[in-house]
Amino acid sequence: MNYKLSQIPDRTKKPRKSGLTMVMDKGLSVQEAKNFLSASHPHVDIIKLGFGTSFVTPNLEEKLEVYRSYDIPIYFGGTLFEAFLIRNQFDDYIDVCKKFGISYMEVSDGSITIPHAEKCGYIEKLTKHGTVLSEVGSKDAAHIIPPYKWIELMRAELDAGSTYVIAEAREAGNVGIYRGSGEVREGLVQEILTQIPAESIIWEAPQKAQQLYFIELVGCNVNLGNIAPSEVIPLETMRIGLRGDTFNLYLDKKENA
Repeated sequence: MNYKLSQIPDRTKKPRKSGLTMVMDKGLSVQEAKNFLSASHPHVDIIKLGFGTSFVTPNLEEKLEVYRSYDIPIYFGGTLFEAFLIRNQFDDYIDVCKKFGISYMEVSDGSITIPHAEKCGYIEKLTKHGTVLSEVGSKDAAHIIPPYKWIELMRAELDAGSTYVIAEAREAGNVGIYRGSGEVREGLVQEILTQIPAESIIWEAPQKAQQLYFIELVGCNVNLGNIAPSEVIPLETMRIGLRGDTFNLYLDKKENA
């Protein structure tokens, strides 16, 4: 940090296992990626090239090298995994990850239906090639999964080898753990946390109100995902009480009386 300020909560240090900020790149240029990281790299833990953007991104290898120069893991969005899978190209997906030096992989079933035992089998297979993150939840807003099922699915995927389970929200933050309005399904979230360790979950939280909810609920070292590049520094200030939304969260009331 640039100067001393008391009553700042302890953030985990990079490389972090909790308190992650996962950023979603939906099509930054190489120069934009450089600019983004020049300002925000200390606060970025993982970068996801969203959905199938890696397929159409010009100068993909050059951009990946920018991210690697900061020792930040990169992975391709789970929708791309599903696109390979539905075309019976699972082995090709592994080959593409190897070709581009991608050692983080997301297994999801938000757009296609995969029997859960089969999904866990893909997780197990991919752990031989790198770090696996698996996403739970549907991109279909009409598909409501009860809390006990979320817990059952998350536990099985962690047991299959996922390092983190991602709670689905889409890039807009309006499905899965959220209602269509973006409001958190609080009962669902809190029930999940009675059974699944917070440090094993990455909550997709693209909206500020959603980020605030999880910081207040879990603490400054909650894992948050689908953060826009321009929101990384604002999020970090909110994590540590230097934004109006959390200004009083960590202040010692007696010391400031």
